[in-house]
Amino acid sequence: MDDYIITKAPIIEAMQKGKEVVWINPDKRPFAESACTCELSMKDVDDAEARLLRFAPFIMKCFPETRDRGGLIESSLTSIPRMKDLVNRKYNSGISGTLLLKQDSHLAIAGSVKARGGIYEVLKHTEDRALAHGLLSLEDDYAKLADPECRTFFEQYTVQVGSTGNLGMSIGIMSAAIGYQVIVHMSADAKQWKKELLRSHGVTVMEYQSDYSEAVKHGRKLSDENPNSYFVDDENSRNLFLGYAVAAKRLVGQLQEKNIVINREHPLFVYIPCGVGGAPGGISFGLKQIWGDDVHCFFVEPVQAPCMLVGMASGLNSTISVQDIGLSGRTHADGLAVGRASGFVGDIMKPLLSGEFTIQDAKLYDYMRDMLDAEGIFLEPSACAAFQGIVTMNKSEEMRRYLEDNRLTDKMADAVHIAWATGGSLVPDKIREEYRQTYL
Repeated sequence: MDDYIITKAPIIEAMQKGKEVVWINPDKRPFAESACTCELSMKDVDDAEARLLRFAPFIMKCFPETRDRGGLIESSLTSIPRMKDLVNRKYNSGISGTLLLKQDSHLAIAGSVKARGGIYEVLKHTEDRALAHGLLSLEDDYAKLADPECRTFFEQYTVQVGSTGNLGMSIGIMSAAIGYQVIVHMSADAKQWKKELLRSHGVTVMEYQSDYSEAVKHGRKLSDENPNSYFVDDENSRNLFLGYAVAAKRLVGQLQEKNIVINREHPLFVYIPCGVGGAPGGISFGLKQIWGDDVHCFFVEPVQAPCMLVGMASGLNSTISVQDIGLSGRTHADGLAVGRASGFVGDIMKPLLSGEFTIQDAKLYDYMRDMLDAEGIFLEPSACAAFQGIVTMNKSEEMRRYLEDNRLTDKMADAVHIAWATGGSLVPDKIREEYRQTYL
């Protein structure tokens, strides 16, 4: 298989050696063309946004920290000019234009991007169940779901999910708040503090010494054996995907507040850490629905676990794992420690994604310290993967050609760059200090 794969995608030979790479997607198409063939559309994103608005009174009642946003789980879009100066000075990055941080690292309830898709999926399932059993109508105040009789109803049902950490936290915390019995199946890569936090919310955590894919496999099997159990399938869930996609609609207003316009002359570049693909895929899908060819989406993955890149570059999608090309799948970026990508996301991203960067684990900690030094903002090491795209793009021959091919070279002075921070606010102080002192 290796000879075939390398012939089809020579970049994989460099990836096998654990080298950092830049990959430009040869299958990317004009948005108008790709939109015609996609199974999802802006109508689906609008539907997801409307559902989250219906649940806002319930969320506000159960999680008072969301009151300042009216029960919406949303994060700040923050200008980080000192980080821009630092990466240009320290790494000779040559970044011009505007650099922003999307702080999904600080989303309420779960402290990560998974608060979008994970919580949305739980709410969608809850609404379906409540409507079917006459507990709720679409015209009701959804705050009633916090009433004791509703909790008693949901206690007879179970929600299960496989996770390396952050998805498990979002599913676990919200499901427990509604009243479900919750089981989170976690791989060996998951951090101990995340397991302990879940257990403090009454969530059952089942641990596996194998990787993420095995945790998902066991979780799905256990859920299938229980007729009252619902399994959140991170690898194939449309609901998770659409929950993430709503982020793009919220970004429109945030950019307007900063008087930032996105168009052909002012292109948007977005860099998102990638694990199985659901979160970055959903966000990118939403962004493309709004800005089409004026937004350029890039994923960033660890050199030992670039599952989406392996799948897309080889053309084999979810039928190939990183282990199949000799990589370990192990990384300090626990939320990105995934060996096999979502086939569903890979199919949707094929004509939409601009490209990928990979990153050595040591740089995760370097960029984390850079953000603390420059802006005083703490991010999980895995979230800092986003900065690899910003640091690398102007030093890459592949990116130079991409800018030329898309007639962007003369527009970069007016470009907007967003590093999408995916997690960090719930990390305990002791662990934060350990991260600060980690050098690889």
